[in-house]
Amino acid sequence: MQADSPRAAHDWLDHDAGPVVRPYAMTQGRVAPEGGEFDLVAFVVAIAGEHPQDAGLQPEHHAIVAASWEPISVVELASALDLSIGVVRVLLGDLRSAGLISLYEPPAASQPHDVDVLKAVVNGLRAL
Repeated sequence: MQADSPRAAHDWLDHDAGPVVRPYAMTQGRVAPEGGEFDLVAFVVAIAGEHPQDAGLQPEHHAIVAASWEPISVVELASALDLSIGVVRVLLGDLRSAGLISLYEPPAASQPHDVDVLKAVVNGLRAL
């Protein structure tokens, strides 16, 4: 392959899959969000009036803030941005600690499940 070929400078780029950036590069090796875990159905809302101009934020952080001006669930956000849920959780933890977003968990997600209801469901399924 010639050195002046346009492909020679970007052999790491997979044109079918797009640029390859490993998830640990986006999260800087972190696997858990700052400030604790949150549910996949929690709603993310950008705080009005705040514009993330901090140079410490990555493009993915800016994309999350831009996508969350209206309430959106964590799992929908991951799908919309085409990022893994683990990466989105870590980045949301960063944004929450920076005060740029708010997370609202539905009451049912934060309460433990009623064992009696679960047993009744299992018994009903067995009866089928």
